[in-house]
Formats: sequence, C-alpha cells, structure tokens
Amino acid sequence: MENKKIAMACDHAGFQMKEYIKKLLVENGYEPVDFGTNSNDSVDYPDFAHKVGNAISSGEFSTGLVLCGSGNGVNMTVNKHKGVRSALCWNEEIARLARAHNNANVCAIPARFISADDAWRIVKMFLNSEFEGGRHSNRVNKIDL
Repeated sequence: MENKKIAMACDHAGFQMKEYIKKLLVENGYEPVDFGTNSNDSVDYPDFAHKVGNAISSGEFSTGLVLCGSGNGVNMTVNKHKGVRSALCWNEEIARLARAHNNANVCAIPARFISADDAWRIVKMFLNSEFEGGRHSNRVNKIDL
C-alpha cells in the first residue's frame, strides 16, 4: 500500500490494542491518524468509527483501521459510508483476501478475540496485500448503492 497515512479509531474495548498497533505503525514508517477514543472509559463505538468512515469516504484517507470488542460494531458503522469497504479480519488469510478480492480499504479488528501480536500480523498483511483486479473489479464496482 503506497499511501502511508492511516485513519484509526476504536472504542474502549479496542483502546489498548489500537495504541499497540499505532506504535508499531509509526516504527514501520506509517503515519497513523488517531480519531479516538483515547482511554478505556466506556464510549459508543459509532462516535469514533464514523470519523474513519468520513475520512475514507471524503478521500482524505485511502486506508483505515477500526477496533472494538468483536469488530462487528465498528465494521457495520464504517460500511455505512459511501466508498468504504471494511472487512472484519480475524486472521491473516482473511485480511489478505479482503484486500486481494474485495479491495477492502478498512480493516476491522475484534480486539477481545485475538492477541495483540495476531492483530499486528493481520494489519501487516492487510497493508501489504494488493487488490488483484480482474474478475474481482466487476464485483467490487457493484458494492456501492
């Protein structure tokens, strides 16, 4: 993935993992932009996931990462935004396929169901996989309403 700027957001359940991933992103030359939350205090995930959805939909960012307990809430939220193709990724192969076949531009991570090290491996795979195009392009072009 050429663009090194990455939009990030989480709820309280994803906060610690987001901080871990953010640190590793910086160490690996990426520029994460954190849309919150910024603590373990209970919050409503849509308040933060919508910020990433808007950032991707507007074209300000081409890639995003969102985290919550199951990954489902943030995934559903960002997918409401035009042009966002978020995939719930719980292992490296799902992350690779999300990029290769679905041209996913947001990776949703289930923070309460995977280890921080697994999350980092998923993020690396997501960021280093490319869209295959071809027959997949026709399908991806039918996603937006």
